[in-house]
Amino acid sequence: MQSLNFDPAETDPRAFREALGRFATGITVVTCATPTGPLGITANSFASVSLDPPLVLWSPAKGSSRYPFFAAASHFAIHVIAEEQRGICNGFARSGDAFDDIDWETGLNGVPLINNCLSRFECETSAVHDGGDHSIVVAKVTRVTTRPGTPLLFHGGQYGGFAAD
Repeated sequence: MQSLNFDPAETDPRAFREALGRFATGITVVTCATPTGPLGITANSFASVSLDPPLVLWSPAKGSSRYPFFAAASHFAIHVIAEEQRGICNGFARSGDAFDDIDWETGLNGVPLINNCLSRFECETSAVHDGGDHSIVVAKVTRVTTRPGTPLLFHGGQYGGFAAD
């Protein structure tokens, strides 16, 4: 198999996207309250930043119709999706209001909280940084809910599971 070597600024963006897709990530659904009701979006751009203080980040795409709501949210929740919750992931990938057939509740500051995820991080926005065609949202984690289970993963444009040795 031959390796590709290229400058991503001078090549078809698809090649860069495919190279990024070689990195397997977990899947999250990020939720926030809006004036018209709860909103969610599927995202794999989630990372821990700091243990002290407890900080995480995620990166919403500026081109998303949901972006203005998340960029303006002072509070939101990040839900780590379990392998058996693929339907939740698919629902929010298609529509921001995919709450009808899932178990959720309203938390502090009106934030919609999806129940039974592997981990749920209730957050308060600390900073929003420019990140090209995305923003980098850094948030202080104010509450965590977690349980054991197998994560849903994303790799090469496909969802899959985790197989331990």
